[in-house]
Amino acid sequence: MMYGAKNGSIVIDGTNMHYISFGKGHKNLVMIPGLGDGLKTVKGMAATFAVMYRKFAKDYKVYVFSRKNHMEQGYSTRDMAFDLSEAMKRLGIHKADILGVSQGGMIAQYLAIDNPDMIEKLVLAVTLSRQNETIQNAVGAWIEMAKKNDYAGIIIDTAEKSYSEKRLKKYRLLYPILSRIGKPENFDRFLIQANACLTHDTYDELDKINCKTLVIGGDSDMIAGKDTSRETAEGINGSKLIIYKGLGHMAYEEAKDFNKNVLYFLNGE
Repeated sequence: MMYGAKNGSIVIDGTNMHYISFGKGHKNLVMIPGLGDGLKTVKGMAATFAVMYRKFAKDYKVYVFSRKNHMEQGYSTRDMAFDLSEAMKRLGIHKADILGVSQGGMIAQYLAIDNPDMIEKLVLAVTLSRQNETIQNAVGAWIEMAKKNDYAGIIIDTAEKSYSEKRLKKYRLLYPILSRIGKPENFDRFLIQANACLTHDTYDELDKINCKTLVIGGDSDMIAGKDTSRETAEGINGSKLIIYKGLGHMAYEEAKDFNKNVLYFLNGE
């Protein structure tokens, strides 16, 4: 398969955790996706991710982990980080660079706080370290939609709050299709993960992150909040910060130099 892409799963607490891998580098890079994982895991997505992040395939063996399939009520971002660390150890990943996006960035923070020896470098993209009105309103609305089985509403509202107006002009044409494809059998995983977003708080522990860290955000983020990336970076000693002007929560997808900037940081001194 392209770039050595493979689909896999590992058993954690009696349930499967799906992951994918690609690339043939000698270094490990672990990518942690956002809340969308609650609607669809990475199962079967190895080739797609390998193409999207092919720039990393030369230097890295890349792993992308979903959360475990069945979660208990109250399952937190710290719990998710613990389970991820266990999965990494079982796969022989004892040291890795970490890229966490959105809720994945929340999990990555706890991974770095609780398992510092496992982290080489850390990239936190479009994420936050403590609660604010913006994320409470955004995710709170999705929770209410999920309770009403309104998958289309979640997909459309997420897009409207994530992309720049320039991208939305094209993306809106796809709403009738996107709002019907990929609907989960139920919203249990999504609701648990969404509630974990709304209780996440590492703000007072950010000084425990001692690895080299890059924080990336957009100044128009209508999900995590406009100032959360700067706030998070200020709490991590020696961290670097990139803010994309005019971009929001999908800055990691819309910014043409996102992957380039991440690689430059990871491969730098």
